[in-house]
Amino acid sequence: MRVFVSRIIPESGLLKLREAGLDLDVWPHALPPNQEVLLERIRGCHGILSMLSDSLDAEVMDAAGAQLKVISNFAVGTNNIDLQEATRRGISVGNTPDVLTDATADLAMALLLGAARRIGEAQSYVKAGAWKSWEPIGHMGVDLKAKTLGIYGMGRIGAALAHRCAGGWGMKVVYCSRHPKDDIAPEGAERVDFNTLLEVSDFVSVHTPLTEETRGRFNADAFKRMKPTAVFINTARGPIHDQEALHAALKTQQIFAAGLDVTQPEPMDVTDPLLSLPNCIVLPHIGSATIQTRRTMAAIAADNILLGLEGRPLRCSVTP
Repeated sequence: MRVFVSRIIPESGLLKLREAGLDLDVWPHALPPNQEVLLERIRGCHGILSMLSDSLDAEVMDAAGAQLKVISNFAVGTNNIDLQEATRRGISVGNTPDVLTDATADLAMALLLGAARRIGEAQSYVKAGAWKSWEPIGHMGVDLKAKTLGIYGMGRIGAALAHRCAGGWGMKVVYCSRHPKDDIAPEGAERVDFNTLLEVSDFVSVHTPLTEETRGRFNADAFKRMKPTAVFINTARGPIHDQEALHAALKTQQIFAAGLDVTQPEPMDVTDPLLSLPNCIVLPHIGSATIQTRRTMAAIAADNILLGLEGRPLRCSVTP
């Protein structure tokens, strides 16, 4: 059986697929295949091991052919795949959840600290040769101790960050979620409505899936409601915040700082005005980028392919 792997993944996953005797076509380049190349490479494939950068819609599924059995996404999110179309065609779709919880929560914590203490700005200051002496009013940031953390989306990753902040810095936690999350939220965490979260939080961190409801949720009005000392963190999906509105809020000091691991689009153009702001840290979507996490993701993605080819339930499935 033929399987297209749209990028090089850790060997733990590729080895599983090779040992199963599959006919592997692994895209070897640093950049993802464009749509024309993707349509050509997946013809006749029984399985696709895809990345978030691959848009897998009806056209792609048509190009693969009726023998396509399984799509395994090397990610937790699956907003790059038309799940309704895959389900209609009987194509199993899998993802790699749970294993990247701690890695992503750690990165959100790093962004929160970095933005609060102006670490990126201070490092650029040193590299530019501007550091001449210790400055009593230079590079002053905001404290974390006993402040309020607002979690938008209290899932596994949001809860992991909340526990880090509540336990390590004694922060009060408020959160927005469709349902109470007393089972995973820190003790004393309070579920509030969106406007309240914006108004009372010193730090707002986004951990929700991208849906039509959450797309553009953090817009100009949302940033106006936040404290002028607030820090905004997004490690979920770029389209959840309005990038132009965020730029305006940071430039006019409506909010203090931001830390982003996700943007819209990805990658960002180097001329994007957000990159010119000293109070914004932007990373290239590295939330799950630890050695152990990516190895485990590769193994799960490979298992999903193998089980799907056999017509068995996937290890981690997102379709019936």
